[in-house]
Amino acid sequence: MAVYEFVALDARGKQQKGTLEADSARQVRQMLREKRMSPLDVELVAQKQKQANSKAGGGLFSRSISTSDLSMVIRQLATLIQASLPIEEALRAVAEQQEKQKIKKIFQAVRSKVLEGYTLAQSMESFPGVFPSMYCATVAAGEHAGFLDKVLNQLADYSENRQQSQQKIKMALVYPILLVVASIAIVSFLLGFVVPDIVKVFIDSGQELPALTQGLIDLSNLFQNYWYFMLLGVIGFIYITRVLLSKPPIKLRFHRGLLRVPLIGRFNRQMNTARFASTLSILTRSGVPLVEALKIATEVVSNLYIKASVGDVAQQVSEGLSLTKALEQTGHFSPMMMHMIASGEATGELDDMLERTALSQETDLENRMSVIVGLFEPLTLMLMGGIVLVIVLAILLPILNMNQLLN
Repeated sequence: MAVYEFVALDARGKQQKGTLEADSARQVRQMLREKRMSPLDVELVAQKQKQANSKAGGGLFSRSISTSDLSMVIRQLATLIQASLPIEEALRAVAEQQEKQKIKKIFQAVRSKVLEGYTLAQSMESFPGVFPSMYCATVAAGEHAGFLDKVLNQLADYSENRQQSQQKIKMALVYPILLVVASIAIVSFLLGFVVPDIVKVFIDSGQELPALTQGLIDLSNLFQNYWYFMLLGVIGFIYITRVLLSKPPIKLRFHRGLLRVPLIGRFNRQMNTARFASTLSILTRSGVPLVEALKIATEVVSNLYIKASVGDVAQQVSEGLSLTKALEQTGHFSPMMMHMIASGEATGELDDMLERTALSQETDLENRMSVIVGLFEPLTLMLMGGIVLVIVLAILLPILNMNQLLN
């Protein structure tokens, strides 16, 4: 049986949408008529997904599940399979539990593929926008080895840990971003509204203004008369930057230059190597061959320059070079990571060592982020205070000069 998505009119003439399992579209229409509904459109979900992929890079099924939702449904599926339910029944139960229609339709379609005789991994591969290649390869290894429930639990743990790490980084950046936006807004308000009214008194007096005050007046006039050009310039810069970065050669050079920036480069390198090690750990622990695991783990690296360097590791390992030597040649992995990976290769506990080094890198990354944010706050306040001090001095200097002339 396959899953069909339908659009029909009920007895009141209202349009209804939903999904039904049937052997053919004709049977779906018959089932709708038995429910006193008039079918308008009946389409196979799997076929609709293929058409959406070809038109819009994924359509309904592209990035339609967040990391938190994906980890939740994978955990539910693992629990049901662990309870000895057949895969098709577990998929049905997971689909029925979902409140979000997108998730429900996806798992109904996966179940439909399983009922057609495909494995769970092959069924998940039909939805590349939802299930990453790492998930499919790990599930395939779990099915082959006979411990699918354990593999699914590991995938759920991996998704949850990755989401928590990303959430911590985002939360750490919220306050600095708000502080910068507030600082820009305050300075813009002072230059646009406060300064012109105050310095107008000095201009009308005809006295010679100090260089600092004159510079502030010129800056205020520039902001008042050309603020819209400045805004358009910022928007144009962002748009042009996005267009340029959409081209792989330019984006590759940008990512390479990013690694040379103090603090940011080290942070970016550490984040990508930790993600690579964490993904490689879960793949090897699930029984995926090392060479294949290296190819899949490379896909999670976001920095294109690091990704290009790590991309050759799988080929070198397949030719007989040790993983430690191959990773050392990239120059992106820290000595501590290399030492732990070498120890894992020597003792036969590579997956455990990869997991430990990834956890160590992520912990160090979070600590480093906390330090950077802790330094950023006082530096931003000092910069804001310096700007306000300059504005106050520019206003006070003419007043002091005026008092000296009167005396």
